[in-house]
Amino acid sequence: MNKPKQQNANQPIQIAVINASTVLTDSQVQAAIPALQTQVSRDFAPAWGVDANLNFVPQGTNPPAGNWWLTILDDADQAGALGYHDLTAEGLPIGKVFAGTDLKYGSEWTVTASHELLEMLADPNINLTVFIQNDNTTGRLYAYEVCDACEADNLGYAIGNVTVSDFVYPSWFEDFRPPNSTQFDFGQNLTQPLQLVAGGYIGIFDISAGTGWTQLTQQMHSRVRGEVGTRRERRRTLRTHWQKSHDHATIMKRAAEYRARVSQIVRRAAA
Repeated sequence: MNKPKQQNANQPIQIAVINASTVLTDSQVQAAIPALQTQVSRDFAPAWGVDANLNFVPQGTNPPAGNWWLTILDDADQAGALGYHDLTAEGLPIGKVFAGTDLKYGSEWTVTASHELLEMLADPNINLTVFIQNDNTTGRLYAYEVCDACEADNLGYAIGNVTVSDFVYPSWFEDFRPPNSTQFDFGQNLTQPLQLVAGGYIGIFDISAGTGWTQLTQQMHSRVRGEVGTRRERRRTLRTHWQKSHDHATIMKRAAEYRARVSQIVRRAAA
């Protein structure tokens, strides 16, 4: 078996965009990729110093070896059923976009795709943090998530006819900066470090509270559990418990069976 080529740190990361959903066609997913590519290379890379090439993978075909995965799925249940877990089959980073859940609640799936893509690029192993020390014995770790603070659909921006997510700049994590002293996010929706807008949130780890990772919202509410399959859930999960995804041949077989079951259910409901 040939080993995947090592990624050159000076070259763009190769990311396979895999459509495993039943709610979006290949053409719908493929149509959004140029906008996502533009956002990464034109807007995100200059701010964060990391670029990527997006490679579309139609249903029924295998992603290129050595690629990170951005998987378009219906929901968390389908992800588990098909065998998409915490890493790719090669042990590389994976992002999950639950397009069916977005459509169910009237959200833009492209904003979620943009969100997951940028956060995977900024913190692929979901283990980077910024420490804000309050005094000699207390402080908080802030998760290095670049879209959570300004994630609302209405704060996104259009590239062509595709809406993508706003994202913070490194300055957002730098608490020494005074308000309005620099740009804190691409869309200029934030005016100071660590600010959360309506609908925004950030993962925090209070080192003296003993509660582990929680989620801080604009209303200063804290939630502990992360939704299944999300980056927040994986951040809370011990690395020894992370699982590789199944090989893609197995995933494709399961996907075909899954689509057949969905079609059967739809036919029965229509009868």
